[in-house]
Amino acid sequence: MHTLGIETSCDETSAAVIRDGDRILSNVILSQAEHTRFGGVVPELASRTHLKTIVPIYQEALEEAEVELGDIGLIAATMGPGLVGPLLVGLTFAKGLAFATGTPFVPVNHMEGHLAANLLLHPQLRQHHLTLIVSGGHTMLVEIERFGKYHILGKTKDDAAGEAFDKVAKLMGLGYPGGAQVDRLAADGDPGYFRFPRAVMKDESYDFSYSGLKTAVALHIKKLSRADFEKHKADIAASFQEAAVEVLVEKTARAAAEKNLTDVTLSGGVAANSRLRGLLEQRLANQGCRLFFPTPELCTDNAAMIAAAGYYRFRQEGPGELIANAVPYLKLAES
Repeated sequence: MHTLGIETSCDETSAAVIRDGDRILSNVILSQAEHTRFGGVVPELASRTHLKTIVPIYQEALEEAEVELGDIGLIAATMGPGLVGPLLVGLTFAKGLAFATGTPFVPVNHMEGHLAANLLLHPQLRQHHLTLIVSGGHTMLVEIERFGKYHILGKTKDDAAGEAFDKVAKLMGLGYPGGAQVDRLAADGDPGYFRFPRAVMKDESYDFSYSGLKTAVALHIKKLSRADFEKHKADIAASFQEAAVEVLVEKTARAAAEKNLTDVTLSGGVAANSRLRGLLEQRLANQGCRLFFPTPELCTDNAAMIAAAGYYRFRQEGPGELIANAVPYLKLAES
């Protein structure tokens, strides 16, 4: 069966076609570069750009997959979490296609889409596994018994890891989006230059906190002269990244050991961070675990992961309702 996925939760307009839940035929992603000059996403601007681009992106996805709309057996679209305006563009477009053609429709939780990215790429992954989701809006550790059955072990209490990367990048004048910029700059720096705080909860929970780290970086930069800042720019990036990543690695490895899980997945935009991948893979290998993560394209917001999540949901529960609405603060439900 061919599944068409639509993703417009933030500033990427994406459409994809997958076959039988395990083969990507197309995955077209348009990133909205116009937000760079504002240092972050402007919701109204994102919505207008989605309106202009959703049809050509959808058409390109069908052409690249070499299918027609009549070949599509399922349509899936993100319903949340995300920005309400952008969400409504993709969701309404997908529901319109489903209604006009009589094709089954499934609304998809964006977070479940990130989980599905690894299922789409790694068939050898055990059903029961641990996942770390790290993105601009979310940081959470989830025990997955199977697709659709989740136990949230920990989540951020304030800023998400990806948000901290973006804010620090802005403080350092690196531009937006900041995660990749910090990663590149940190490669030339000394992570031992300055020890920024690691927010490890006193009760040894699996929760995360990044507001304090972000503030510590801002205060450190404020104390430096312009010359010292420029001299140690790469060192600051490396030291910040080390602090941010170290906590993610420590809590994920501890959760895997305590839950006796040998398969761990990494997903979300920050999953593309080279330091996070390297440290986590090494730490998990030392305790006999396997780490799986998506390709860089599937770490970002993309429609292939939404199509995959929709396909798995459809197999379990059948089609969804065309009255489904955008839910900006939709949570990953535990069951």
